Amino acid sequence: MKRYLIAFFIGLSIITVTACKTGQTISQDITYGIISEEITVGKGGEWELSGILTLPRNFNGRIPAVVLVHGSGPQDMDQTIGANKPFRDIAEYLASRGIAVLRYNKRTFTHAARIVEDFRNFTIREETVDDAILATNLLRNDNRIDSERIFILGHSLGGMVAPRIDAEGGNFAGIIIMAGSPRRLADIIYDQNMAVIETLSEEDKATAQAQVNVLMGYFDSFINMTDEEAKEYTLAGASGYYWKDLDSYPSNEHLMNTEKPVLIMQGESDFQVFWDRDFLQYQTLLGGRANVTFKLYPGLNHLFMTSTTGTIDEYGISGHVDSVVLDDIANWIKRIN
Repeated sequence: MKRYLIAFFIGLSIITVTACKTGQTISQDITYGIISEEITVGKGGEWELSGILTLPRNFNGRIPAVVLVHGSGPQDMDQTIGANKPFRDIAEYLASRGIAVLRYNKRTFTHAARIVEDFRNFTIREETVDDAILATNLLRNDNRIDSERIFILGHSLGGMVAPRIDAEGGNFAGIIIMAGSPRRLADIIYDQNMAVIETLSEEDKATAQAQVNVLMGYFDSFINMTDEEAKEYTLAGASGYYWKDLDSYPSNEHLMNTEKPVLIMQGESDFQVFWDRDFLQYQTLLGGRANVTFKLYPGLNHLFMTSTTGTIDEYGISGHVDSVVLDDIANWIKRIN
């Protein structure tokens, strides 16, 4: 019998975007000097995904490029969260600085119904890894792109998985991790739960804490189960097999061993991933390495936008990725030959 458990954690609302025909230039922004072209990631395969390649309107020779990789949940190509579209902000700014950017709808956004049919076998590979590699290969086959200067930029869960994508076929020139973590996703969910519990009444705190303890007990147990045993559980919107696979891959080991440039960025006011735990742990793990750059931004939240309320409500307030963050990304890429 399948076992169903429910996690008590912060969720994000997602808004749909509309796609046009593949290969068509869908917009030109003369003010910023960029063009946007429709592409299809995995064209001809069973998991086709609509996307947009944003480029400078005028350039000479081949240019560097970035693949954007989403956080958790069924995200669209702009990574629309509430009233905000951080991936669109990043793509349009970098293109204005001479850097091509590819973004695409996530598989869980486009093919949700089909994924539910084979839910037990679904892992981070199907959710994120395979499509990011296909997107990268699409760039490598574009004669406008410098195939030796393709970067990955992963946000949140995408940042946590970016080293795995690099190791399993991405082979990027550099890795950018925004609001990621070297910790287990389960441990981050625990911290998110605890932050919410602190807002409850004393009576409700005890009940909620007991539920979280049960939740963490299951998270901790999957690694010792066989794959088939783990598939019998559903926890926090995914099978136990998903959590086992996610915890089994040595992303931190790849980061410690790579000599590629790595940029790790964190908002100090992020209430989903925490600078004093996640960002500092990256520094403990990788501090002193010449190939790693750390950037911490006071007053910015999980989306690298100005924090206003310190709660999930601020995602409903329209904003844009901070200009300093965008400039830091562009300058870092430009420095890498």
